[in-house]
Amino acid sequence: MFVLVEMTDTVRIPPWQFERKLNDAITEELNKKLANKVVYNVGLCICLYDITKLEDSYIFPGDGASHTKVHFRYVVFHPFLDEILVGEIKGCSLEGVHVSLGFFDDILIPPESLQQPAKFDETEQVWVWEYETEEGAHDLYMDMGEEIRFRVVDENFIDTSPTGPSSVEPSTSSGTEETQKKEAPYTIVGSISEPGLGLLSWWTNS
Repeated sequence: MFVLVEMTDTVRIPPWQFERKLNDAITEELNKKLANKVVYNVGLCICLYDITKLEDSYIFPGDGASHTKVHFRYVVFHPFLDEILVGEIKGCSLEGVHVSLGFFDDILIPPESLQQPAKFDETEQVWVWEYETEEGAHDLYMDMGEEIRFRVVDENFIDTSPTGPSSVEPSTSSGTEETQKKEAPYTIVGSISEPGLGLLSWWTNS
């Protein structure tokens, strides 16, 4: 679920930080810049693990800050495909079941990846597994707040970095901007369509 990623960046340390140890100042700046941010095709950055190499620091004309090229390793949330994770249901919609890990919310289990047969209860706004038994079908509800075990089957990265102005008409462009704001930069697609996956309460031994 968590991996160490080697990165390189040039860190700017302002003059009022010069009295601190260089490593401490660099650590703070890197965490300010990266912590809780999604890096395209890398994952969700959590925190700095260690600094592996510091190159020479430079002060450029007109800027009193120091600039240091830093090689470091960062802890990143990036689960591998087919990894089994346990999260909490934060809601359901026609798109599927939305799951949260507490620190990461952009997880979706689409309808075709649920235990089948499944139906969406419009009144309760929850997905239901129509579990077949010898006595007939039992409705197992996927309620908000329930713990759910799922398999990671896909991931989607969207480049949400700012783009230049376009030649589209203002009314159209504002609509496009609103759509882009709602898009998550990193989304995980899960599946529970196999034995042992789904709500933990379904598989507990009584």
